Amino acid sequence: MGNPHDMKAATGTYSSFIATLKWAVPLLVAITFFVIWLIA
Repeated sequence: MGNPHDMKAATGTYSSFIATLKWAVPLLVAITFFVIWLIA
């Protein structure tokens, strides 16, 4: 397979991706409900 350094880099990318999701998902949900509320 690859060397450990590649795995370390992938893990770091994954961690930042999850950290971004923690902010992005609730924000998208809030925007979605706001749009639905506007339409309704």
